Amino acid sequence: MSALPSEPPLSVIRPRGPVRVAAPSPGARHAKPLALYDSWWTVAGAGVAICAAWAVSVWISVHLQADATLHTAALFVHLASLVLGFGAVLVADYYGLLWMTGRCTLREALGSAGRLHTPIWAGLVGLVASGILLHPNPSATLTATKLVMVLVLSLNGLQAGLLNRRMAEQASASPSTGILAWGGATALVSQICWWGAVIVGFLNTQSH
Repeated sequence: MSALPSEPPLSVIRPRGPVRVAAPSPGARHAKPLALYDSWWTVAGAGVAICAAWAVSVWISVHLQADATLHTAALFVHLASLVLGFGAVLVADYYGLLWMTGRCTLREALGSAGRLHTPIWAGLVGLVASGILLHPNPSATLTATKLVMVLVLSLNGLQAGLLNRRMAEQASASPSTGILAWGGATALVSQICWWGAVIVGFLNTQSH
């Protein structure tokens, strides 16, 4: 009985030279889309857009006259937007206070404050949109002051997003003195403008 033929051993073919990996063509690389908080230039561009939208809303409010029913509905939305936006700001600042007193980590404070950006911006947009129908008088000192405060709040909230990004990058270590000063100034401006808007709104209702 003859033996079965054995299978030939597998041969390993070794390359004679180093293996070269083809570099991806320039067209295969996808550029990262430009985000709002990539740099101060993008934030400044958004700030210009906010200023333009604010100026248009003031112009419309002067030339648009709402009837009594629409005025009442706009006043309700205005007050509700104030409560929503200012309440969210107070909660965000409260988390900052918890971090400063060592009752939560910086990452926890930033995460909680980041979730409040939507109601804060919703409150600001509601204030502006409903204020258009309230027929404000920009020539009055109190009304002009409130309009400026709303604009400052919008710009302050815009740069606060860049601040949160910078603080998140340093969440694993102690934030620098510059970042802390930046955060303190942002919170101070926010509180002054929100409380100022509340006081001006109260004084306006007392004068009517």
